[in-house]
Amino acid sequence: MQILSDTDPTVPTPATPPVIVAEHVSKAYHRRARRVSLRHEAARLLGQGLGRDGEETDRLWALRDVSFTIRAGEAVALVGRNGSGKTTLLRVLCNVTRPTEGHAEVHGRYATLIALGAGFNMDLTGRENIYLNAAIQGVGPKQTAGLVDDIVAFSELQEFLDTPVKRYSSGMIARLGFSIAVHILPEIIFIDEVLAVGDAEFQERCLARIREMKAEGRTLMFVSHAPETVRQLCERAIWLHRGHLKMDGPTDNVLRAYDEFLHSPASSEPEPRFALADEL
Repeated sequence: MQILSDTDPTVPTPATPPVIVAEHVSKAYHRRARRVSLRHEAARLLGQGLGRDGEETDRLWALRDVSFTIRAGEAVALVGRNGSGKTTLLRVLCNVTRPTEGHAEVHGRYATLIALGAGFNMDLTGRENIYLNAAIQGVGPKQTAGLVDDIVAFSELQEFLDTPVKRYSSGMIARLGFSIAVHILPEIIFIDEVLAVGDAEFQERCLARIREMKAEGRTLMFVSHAPETVRQLCERAIWLHRGHLKMDGPTDNVLRAYDEFLHSPASSEPEPRFALADEL
């Protein structure tokens, strides 16, 4: 009788449970930023009453039937052109906005860096915003007090700590936001391209800190247009195209296919824009 050790490769290891789940997620927006008039609205409703397809033709889909799971400790990049749905997907996962259809859930405490100034009160000082932002992420004031020195040292904003954030540059806001996010020790971190506004030295420090968090077993979901950064940080990539999940797999495979697409005639078709649209 053969006894298999715990390190024997023939012994199946139990899969870690998913910490991020998206099931058939779709997100729709109104085609216009705001209704032009009561007359227009009445006509639209009348059209619906008469059986016309006014509602559907008035929609733009930022996401359409997107499904995937991410397990604890994975580092996953979201790639795709501007307008492909990457930021919308992060907003859905972080419960900033609800999906129009489908279901999304995140298991564990997470930190988000989706937009500059998100979670900040611009009239409060940097110090006050550390406590505010940490509270939003689920960290109480006593725990935050023990982290302030490290947050400030990493951000290098000691001189401006008691200055209202509305006086900060975009790079300073990114420094403070990132420093808070990585020092409250979340299990999961969502990062959009907010780091692009920082200087090269700070970006490298951020990447080094992200690598440390990966080594600690934390889960990362990262939006970037920088292929080399994606290759450094993420072993898996998800490619979104016009709101659809185009490809999900090993980073090199996905980036190779994405690069081929960008150099093909098909890439000339523009992505839809949603910046001025109302939610549905």
